Amino acid sequence: MQNDITVIRNADWIIGYNSASARHQFLKGQDVAFSGDRLVQVGGRYDGPVTTEIDGRGKMVSPGLVNMHSHPLSEPMNKGFLDELASDGLYQSSLYEYMALFNPDDEGRLACTEVALSEALLSGVTTLVDLSVPYEGWLELLSASGLRAIAAPMYRSARWYTMNGHLTEYEWDPKAGEAAMQAAMAVIDRADADPSGRLSGMVAPAQIDTCTAELIRDSHAEAKRRGLKMQIHAAQSVVEFHEITRRHGLTPVEWLDSLGVLDQHTIIGHGIFLNDHPWVHWPQGRDLERLAASGAAVAHCPTVFQRRGMSLRSFGRYRRAGVPMGIGTDTYPHNMIEEMRHALINSRLMSGNVFDLRTADVFDAATVAGARILGRDDIGKLEVGAKADLFLADVTHPAMRPVRDPLRSLIYVAAERAVTDVFVDGRQVVQAGRVLAFDLPAALERLEAAQRRAEAAFTDRDPKKRAHSVASPFSYEVVDG
Repeated sequence: MQNDITVIRNADWIIGYNSASARHQFLKGQDVAFSGDRLVQVGGRYDGPVTTEIDGRGKMVSPGLVNMHSHPLSEPMNKGFLDELASDGLYQSSLYEYMALFNPDDEGRLACTEVALSEALLSGVTTLVDLSVPYEGWLELLSASGLRAIAAPMYRSARWYTMNGHLTEYEWDPKAGEAAMQAAMAVIDRADADPSGRLSGMVAPAQIDTCTAELIRDSHAEAKRRGLKMQIHAAQSVVEFHEITRRHGLTPVEWLDSLGVLDQHTIIGHGIFLNDHPWVHWPQGRDLERLAASGAAVAHCPTVFQRRGMSLRSFGRYRRAGVPMGIGTDTYPHNMIEEMRHALINSRLMSGNVFDLRTADVFDAATVAGARILGRDDIGKLEVGAKADLFLADVTHPAMRPVRDPLRSLIYVAAERAVTDVFVDGRQVVQAGRVLAFDLPAALERLEAAQRRAEAAFTDRDPKKRAHSVASPFSYEVVDG
């Protein structure tokens, strides 16, 4: 039976891929056609049979975005709580004192995930790496979303905590970490077997400072055996940098290298605090050169760190050194277009050079470069034979006009407001700005209720017994009517 054929006709702009130059390029006033899950024509006039025709006038057709790092199970609930919250005694991080105190309950996790996946889709994401602690219903939500989802079930050998806000402590249970790794592999097997064909897995020892050397080595070996990538949070905080140097006399990058796991199979979540970052001052190291030589990639998530006054130094520098760079959404909102904007601006701020990173560089990181890191050459680009993963943006939207360079208008100004339609595997998953898989307004209502429950539980969870409104004060005094 012949697949249905969809044609986007006379698109004002198409971000097509030129295999000869190995670069995206703009095509104007042309067609895009896909049959089943594959693109059959990009550019020119499609004259073959048509099942569905979409008017592309006033539209830009873009390859779907590849989100390398996200936490849908919890981050949406942190809105309004973590925006301006950090521990003065822990180098401005909120990881150790606050995040574990404001977690969603079971119902809240489901609501968080629906909201986060919807946000990602509405910002043009078609492929998403979901780093979550496994929970009931997780894979079912990923499958239902329509996304090309990579489940990365996290596990670790220890939990971190602080009793006083300036000393981070670790409660170790290596046997539990090993058992959790085995359970995570079973989750990956389930993802691979999902009937949608869009789910796969990634090995994910959670953080460099919460995993034993053995767990990290075993994880890397299992990733290689399965032909998968391994992603681990590393060089993500000053606390972690000092903890690893205290334990081993090595930077986080050096320690991973000493374990034999720093190679093309590995993705480092964040990778901010290299030896020459001004916040850590470890001049005897050569972390950037080591990273570049290893082939390991970095998943860059600028928004969450800029809220804490931190930034990679700099995206452009890493890229020029030869480090494979992808983009992710580590926080709320799960908005990839905003992450690209923040990557551009932060790179220029940290380098002092407006030319440190260009729009094409960051868009590549969110498309073809992200795909390459994942070991795929069939996503992140509009090319005949590639997957029909794409989104449409309304170039007549006020935030997009005047339209001289539609990609700059989208990234610097309009963001998700201009995204109208999204397709994954040729299936429409966003239509006229509405996510088809989930009832987003209802999910937001459930999320609101979950946040109120988390506020009520905060004091009992907090070693200092603070109210949530004391730990994270409101912008102004709240006066009830």
